[in-house]
Amino acid sequence: MIMRAAPVKLSLLGAAVLTACASQKPLDTQALEQARTEVHTFSANPAASEIASHELAASRSSLSEAEEALRDRKQEDLDYYAYLAVRQAKTGEARIAEKQAKQRLAQVRGQREQVVLDARNAELEAQSKLAAQLTERGMVLTLSGVLFDTGKATLKPGAAPALNRVSTYMTQYPRTRLLVEGYTDNQGSRTANQQLSELRAQAVADALVMRGVPRNRIDTVGRGPSLPVANNDTPEGRDENRRVEMVFSDDLGRFAEAAVTGVNR
Repeated sequence: MIMRAAPVKLSLLGAAVLTACASQKPLDTQALEQARTEVHTFSANPAASEIASHELAASRSSLSEAEEALRDRKQEDLDYYAYLAVRQAKTGEARIAEKQAKQRLAQVRGQREQVVLDARNAELEAQSKLAAQLTERGMVLTLSGVLFDTGKATLKPGAAPALNRVSTYMTQYPRTRLLVEGYTDNQGSRTANQQLSELRAQAVADALVMRGVPRNRIDTVGRGPSLPVANNDTPEGRDENRRVEMVFSDDLGRFAEAAVTGVNR
């Protein structure tokens, strides 16, 4: 009986060995290899941590889960986490590409707007032949000397050519707005000079409106004797301080914040 049982035991042992061998067949790691490549490439992108940090962390975590599934010989988990890692890496790369494309577009727009601004400023200076300069308040044109007599807000005839050129410019750039600032010398009381400066700014605005510039594109403000550009101790200096400064907006009608304090609309 014992001798007859031996072949049966050997047969069972052989079946167990075959079953064990079958359970140790190699796993399919193709998806894992793709995940490793995608996550490595994504991680190497210098912008990943700044622009797509969430996707970066998620793809690394999913890849780690896929590696663990490989060690545990779990094919289904391996495929799932490998697929997830690839998708997360690609999503992060797409986010980076979108952000960088927007940055490039903004840069191109900024360069284009600067070119337009430079061209407008050059044209403005060429047309007006006035003391034009780019300041923190924007592009500023100064009209002085020929505009007003002492204590007066009536424009002299000599102001006409400059105002004609400014109105022409405003017609060519219909979205541009204008801030007209009136100034005085220091002769007389501050209250009187404040009122006079407001009247001078209004006089220039009215003259431009008569030349076809819409009133709603012109703001006015009186600055009185503040911010003199010359010495008030001499007649020549006082002539320069009796002036009007015109501040031009950008092409969208926006003024710099430094330009709009105390403006009348």
